[in-house]
Amino acid sequence: MTDYGYGVADEELAEVRKLEEEVQASPDEFENWEKLVRAVEGLEGGLNRNSSPQAITAARSIYDRFLAKFPLFFGYWKKYADLEFAIAGTEAAEMVYERGVASISISVDLWANYCSFKVETTHDDGIIRELFERGAACVGLDFLAHPFWDKYIEFEERLEAQDKVFDILGRIINIPMHQYARYFEKYRQLAASRPLTELAPSDLLNQFSTELEPETNGKSQIEVERAIRTRLDAYHLELFHNTQTETTKRWTYEQEIKRPYFHVTELDEPQLENWSKYLDFEESEADYIRTTFLYERCVVTCAHYDDFWQRYARWMYGQDGKEEEVRNIFQRASCIYTPIARPAIRLHWALFEEACARPLVAAAIYEAILVTLPGNLEAITRLANLQRRQIGYDAAVQIYDQYLADDECTMDDKGALVVEMARLAWKSKGDAAEGRDILSRQQHIFLDSPSFWAGYLGYEIEQSTALDTAAEQAERVKALHSTIRQKTRLPADVVRDLSQKYLSYLTEKQSKAAAREYLELDMQVNGPASVTTAHVTLGAKRAVA
Repeated sequence: MTDYGYGVADEELAEVRKLEEEVQASPDEFENWEKLVRAVEGLEGGLNRNSSPQAITAARSIYDRFLAKFPLFFGYWKKYADLEFAIAGTEAAEMVYERGVASISISVDLWANYCSFKVETTHDDGIIRELFERGAACVGLDFLAHPFWDKYIEFEERLEAQDKVFDILGRIINIPMHQYARYFEKYRQLAASRPLTELAPSDLLNQFSTELEPETNGKSQIEVERAIRTRLDAYHLELFHNTQTETTKRWTYEQEIKRPYFHVTELDEPQLENWSKYLDFEESEADYIRTTFLYERCVVTCAHYDDFWQRYARWMYGQDGKEEEVRNIFQRASCIYTPIARPAIRLHWALFEEACARPLVAAAIYEAILVTLPGNLEAITRLANLQRRQIGYDAAVQIYDQYLADDECTMDDKGALVVEMARLAWKSKGDAAEGRDILSRQQHIFLDSPSFWAGYLGYEIEQSTALDTAAEQAERVKALHSTIRQKTRLPADVVRDLSQKYLSYLTEKQSKAAAREYLELDMQVNGPASVTTAHVTLGAKRAVA
């Protein structure tokens, strides 16, 4: 918790501390953070360069923590930059903007705000233009990028740099976006007064000149230029129609995006389906840059949905030479946006790192999961199998032994781990008997563990059923099922479920007695209470006799 110290009014201090406690108690609750941010902004009547150091420090600390947890809230980066400008001036505000665009590089609004700030506080046109170009590379392809492009054009128009305005428009008219027609109309108007050399590449101008030569031969230079301009106008109109077509294709999906920005509230199912369909479309267009940009937009809006991060990583993995890009996707998803309580994306990341010949990194990812989720069966199993592949069988056994000795693992978790150890012996060494021995030796420890007995029963059912071993296997499975029903301390519903699994097994047995055994057990497990009770009583009498 922030130490506010001397200089902040007692009543303000008490309110902020109360809000801090609420944040500490529920750190994922956005509304608590929002109230805390508002409270520190209002300290001492509003922060400025004359505010106390304690109030300024408190505000910075809370903003830093808030934006570390919620880096995709572009509006708060703008508010933080405004606050720093009021407190410390231009350079401090610029540092916040830089952190903001690094955190959410595809935010049209944040780039537009940053560039506007730069225009107002900097007199070096080259530096401003450089920032606009950085922004164009990040958000220029956005379907709703017109606020940014308008700022850029406005800046160049203020400098009366019509050549640069025309150059910007020449780039925009090829981008499918919401207001494409407005930009094309402006481009066409400017084109009438621009020299031919600015209207098209030299090779295209030469091509048009050659094509028009038969009809312009012997005519004046002015007439020749007019003919070329007419041809160029038709060419640009063709570009316009192409952009119009591409825009119309995307409009189908864009109009269904009701929330194009990040928020902690969940998206409804139609929104998620629309993003999936939009990605399907853009992938089918096979334009790497546009597809990457749409994925970046998607994982901002859908940042808390693992499926989209997984899809993005898989798509990128399918592109040639994009190992670092895939790694970046996994890192962002795992380290910032996806809670570790949902470890699937991290498990996939670890496999990726192993595939990239970085087994130590893969192991570190599994171990990091287990720090927060001790006893997570999949992470332990993946780690053990990683060690088996990289080092050998004994190294995998050491991993299981390590976590079986961990007091933070529940008995049911440990029961599941023993089953995995048995499967390791069977699958890795081809020694089903050793795996069975591991299970048999420890069954008395796990009489209360559903995972152990479900795994044990599954282990025996999966064994080979060749003609010479089928009878032996059937006896083992039957004996194990009897042990589950008579000797374990499992809840009744768990025993019933395991008996259902045994019933399914009986339908596949080669024994002629399987049908009778099935009916007898089915009566006990699924029959009415009067039948099951009578059978239990009869069984007890027979046992006494």
